[in-house]
Amino acid sequence: MTKYFNLENFKNLNLSSISLQFLLRLLWVRFSTVLAIIGGIVLFPDLAFAASETTGNRMDLTDHWVGYASVAVFVFAYFFVMVEEFTHLRKSKPVILAAGIIWAMIGYIYAANGFTHEAEVAVRHNILEYAELFLFLLVAMTYINAMEERGVFDALRSWLVRRGYGFKQLFWLTGVLAFFISPIADNLTTALLMCAVVMSVGAGNTKFILLGCVNIVVAANAGGAFSPFGDITTLMVWQKGIVQFTEFFVLFVPSVVNWLIPAAIMHFAVPDEHPVANDEIVEMKVGALPIVFLFLATIATAVSFHNFLHLPPMLGMMTGLAYLQFFGYWLRHFGYGPRGMHEDSAIGSPVAFDVFSKIARAEWDTLLFFFGVVLSVGGLGFIGYLSILSETMYTQMGPTYSNVLVGILSAIVDNIPVMFAVLTMHPEMSHGQWLLVTLTAGVGGSLLSIGSAAGVALMGQARGYYTFFGHLKWAPAIALGYIASIFVHMWLNASLF
Repeated sequence: MTKYFNLENFKNLNLSSISLQFLLRLLWVRFSTVLAIIGGIVLFPDLAFAASETTGNRMDLTDHWVGYASVAVFVFAYFFVMVEEFTHLRKSKPVILAAGIIWAMIGYIYAANGFTHEAEVAVRHNILEYAELFLFLLVAMTYINAMEERGVFDALRSWLVRRGYGFKQLFWLTGVLAFFISPIADNLTTALLMCAVVMSVGAGNTKFILLGCVNIVVAANAGGAFSPFGDITTLMVWQKGIVQFTEFFVLFVPSVVNWLIPAAIMHFAVPDEHPVANDEIVEMKVGALPIVFLFLATIATAVSFHNFLHLPPMLGMMTGLAYLQFFGYWLRHFGYGPRGMHEDSAIGSPVAFDVFSKIARAEWDTLLFFFGVVLSVGGLGFIGYLSILSETMYTQMGPTYSNVLVGILSAIVDNIPVMFAVLTMHPEMSHGQWLLVTLTAGVGGSLLSIGSAAGVALMGQARGYYTFFGHLKWAPAIALGYIASIFVHMWLNASLF
């Protein structure tokens, strides 16, 4: 089948009839999944009559034109998010517009009925939730950008390439590093770093690069599932106070199982060859290692603020940003020297380390996409749909089946809106179930290459080598790891259920 689905078939969108039909089918599956979940709630609101009761001045709009229109706007916007790879329309744009339209309609109908403050209070609550996550992620992204600019990741890549390992050794080494770096540096950054290593040593070996990339995506997503810093979904759960920092580590063994099973199966397909070693040496710039230390100190500060002072982790992260700012001041005035400089393409002259340039290079599309998701899903929740969805899933289906389904949905729909919807619903379930949904939302995206930010990024970085269909070939092995990790969690942490 791979002969029909190579890079040449997709150039200039000159698709064969087979690939075109498959792509259309794939897009329809993703779109219809969102449509079926939300549309079913709209058409059958009586599935959860208790959720549609009016509380105080809160209006039930689930069977009102505003409710129907809001669902339609969100589904339409999310369709453009899912086809971003083909339209090249940044995913933040449609969801931000959808959020504004949804809340404008809610505000209009509330004002028309004499309720002038209820919608405003709800929006402010959603904005506060977003602001905490936004500032937390902004600091983390700033540190990652600072370490990248100082050459930390390039030096690590250079060191790995120079070792002269065989393909099988590199397969396991990049997987192990992806698993253990992603809990600190996030799964997207880790996947991009390890993919650069695989691309450097693979030197055109399509089979090794594909297997290496699949392994990296699974390992990075699994590693990010047992740390609040490994994925946005785990960060959301931690900031909500549902799972404490140290409690995430009970997911370590299930996460290992999730990665180890597909890796062990793929091992036998890795070519038993030795690539030519590269002698390139990359030196880190002045201040690189202190910035790594300051990042770890910032994480410790955020954890301490949350656990011991009972303050938002975001405040600890912003305090950690001050560490970097003061260190940047020292570099600019005392410590940079020749290796502390970098070339500014805008002015064409060497300038010293500037922390604000690292903030400017944050992944703003992701941050703004998250704003649109939080406000849009928050609006649907304010209308009353999430209460109905919670009743349908967690009361009628049961939490275990629902949480497993959340993981599968996160492979089709982005895991951020899925997890935010679950947190907004806040269903009554045990601590073990909250850890289960944290695990499934984190690792479920590995089932498809389009199911996680790491997979989507690697399809661009390793274009022509790591493809949707190449990843799909190993989906059964990944699904086996997904199922095994769920059973291992329920067995090891049975006392939490």
